[in-house]
Amino acid sequence: MDLAYIPSPSTGVINLGPIPLRGYAFCIIIGVFVAVWYGNKRWIARGGTAGTVADIAVWAVPFGLVGGRLYHVITDYQLYFSEGENWVDAFKIWEGGLGIWGAIALGAVGAWIGCRRRGIPLPAYADTIAPGIAFAQAIGRWGNWFNQELYGKSTDLPWALKITESANREAGLYHPTFLYESLWCVGVAFLVIWADRRFKLGHGRAFALYVAAYCAGRVWTEYLRVDEAHHILGLRLNVWTAIIVFVLAVVYMVISARIRPGREEIVEPKAAKEAADKAAEKAADGEDAEPEDAATDIGEDAGVSDGDVEHGADNGAGSAAKS
Repeated sequence: MDLAYIPSPSTGVINLGPIPLRGYAFCIIIGVFVAVWYGNKRWIARGGTAGTVADIAVWAVPFGLVGGRLYHVITDYQLYFSEGENWVDAFKIWEGGLGIWGAIALGAVGAWIGCRRRGIPLPAYADTIAPGIAFAQAIGRWGNWFNQELYGKSTDLPWALKITESANREAGLYHPTFLYESLWCVGVAFLVIWADRRFKLGHGRAFALYVAAYCAGRVWTEYLRVDEAHHILGLRLNVWTAIIVFVLAVVYMVISARIRPGREEIVEPKAAKEAADKAAEKAADGEDAEPEDAATDIGEDAGVSDGDVEHGADNGAGSAAKS
């Protein structure tokens, strides 16, 4: 008799009249909200203006969802295009199936478009939202729990995940790989936050650290999974992808640190100009126009703490006011 295990929900959908609320979609939406909310706080602290992160996310999120779905469908094409399968199911994103590799790749394209429209450097934006993306992944992984998918090998550990029988799965107790990856992503987020504060990472290095750290964890969680997957030289496709992306991220961090050390002083020209104009107005009125005051005023208007503003003043609005 199993005394302890993690139960799975009996259904992943709650119907409110004619409106179905799907747990998978709900987790994705909450994750996006957290990423944008926290990214906005970090962006303001860097010297940017409130709302910029959300404006760019309007481009990044749809691109990311499409990219994530495309990666899943392409790498697991047999689930949709083999004999006996219905290709229409490839569009049923609410049933699960988003590849993080495709989501990040195409999401970056959307973010680049949004940044270009606002005259903002993409690396600075990527550094800002990196921890938020990790938090979003941590939340989004619980969508797999609602769908009873992407679990690991059989286990008798007290935190085993109980899976119920269906046409595509066998009942039993398995490793809760969704939980392992969720906890790993939380750790990655805090690692990036700490490293960014400690070393003032810039020019895309905070984002690269997030990518490398996530890939390191993805290798071992992927190794535990038992869902159908393509193999190359005995390893699952996603393991090879994680290894390659990990190496590229580390190489980028090393080369970037040598070519462009330090951090961007101005991340959003609009915010820097507003700070300079505000300082000039105070000077014209005979007030002390200290750069830190100008940055603090912007931070207070956006609801950012004094500590965050002081941090952002070193790199954004404060630097503009000093000039």
